[in-house]
Amino acid sequence: MARHPRIRVTDIEARLGTRYTAETLRRLKRRFPHTRFVWLMGADNLVQIASWKDWPQIFHAVPIAVFARPTYSLRALTAKAARRFARNRLRESAGRRLADQEPPAWVFVHNRPNPLSATEIRTGRGAGTGRTEKSTGRSQVSAPPT
Repeated sequence: MARHPRIRVTDIEARLGTRYTAETLRRLKRRFPHTRFVWLMGADNLVQIASWKDWPQIFHAVPIAVFARPTYSLRALTAKAARRFARNRLRESAGRRLADQEPPAWVFVHNRPNPLSATEIRTGRGAGTGRTEKSTGRSQVSAPPT
């Protein structure tokens, strides 16, 4: 997934001087007003996103794709954020058009679970890279061409 040509993993937070996801997304949207962003995260983050600073603003800022993670999917789908934004959840089949949706919009993707931890993926021991706010303060953002 992270090797897809339209997905770029960057250190944008360091360059923008942001610390929190909601703040990073606000700045990205101002800096790239014609870019359609999609926030990518694992089900483990959906479980605990309600503890993030300004977390509802993330759902209102960009569409979100949540990927199944071993042992987290059921908890993720019953978590506070999933319940709060349940009306905005799209069918998985609508995921290909997620970047075109007006937020709040999110989809849960039942992908083949990757047994590697996020840390193993980030350090290159896995097939791709990805980052989460809690573990590194870095983001993974999809920016399809406009």
